[in-house]
Amino acid sequence: MPIRTVGEDLKRWGYTPQKPLKRAYEQDPQQVKAWLELEDPVIEQRAQQEKAEIAWGDESGLRSDAQVGRGYAPIGQTPEIQPNTQRVSVNYLASVSNQGKVRFMLYTQKLTAQVFITFLERLIAKRGRKLMWIVERHPVHRSDAVHQWLQNHQDKLEMYLLPPYSPQLNPAEYLNCDVKQGVHSKPPTRNLSQVKERLRSHLFKLQKLPTRIVKYFQHRFIAYAA
Repeated sequence: MPIRTVGEDLKRWGYTPQKPLKRAYEQDPQQVKAWLELEDPVIEQRAQQEKAEIAWGDESGLRSDAQVGRGYAPIGQTPEIQPNTQRVSVNYLASVSNQGKVRFMLYTQKLTAQVFITFLERLIAKRGRKLMWIVERHPVHRSDAVHQWLQNHQDKLEMYLLPPYSPQLNPAEYLNCDVKQGVHSKPPTRNLSQVKERLRSHLFKLQKLPTRIVKYFQHRFIAYAA
């Protein structure tokens, strides 16, 4: 059959060309189902009983040589940018809630247990309610030092792990996409201080836009968390 005929048939049957979703080959659908149907409801129930807040966390980073978006130019004349060849990067830890609250911390070194614990201490500082914090299964999250810290502060924070290879269930991943789009859509950064300033500025901006954060939870993969 001619390819055009195949395309017309697919269109008639309600099929359209779409960008495919990415899902890790290693992900176990049964584990995801069990987490959504069994574990998550238990977390919500415990949060209600203890009048605790639920939030989701993640770590990410930005590089100065990353660039997104397009530029206008005459046909046949591809637009160009001039990124800095001396690549620098800034990392951050963030926490988001379905009420639109955002907390974050920037760091430039490798993520270690001590860096992670520093962020946890900031999360519970001056907090009036207990926090149920849900994160992915990063090795640092499961380290002995973090486990011991959680044991010593279980009256203020409890941490839960999402199913393996399931970032689509984490609302904080949608914050990461927002941040990268907002920072990298601007002209290329030239140095570390500029990357830091743009990242910090965009995160401060999101802290002042709770309704924008709440809209993340309208996505079908994280509607369970709304």
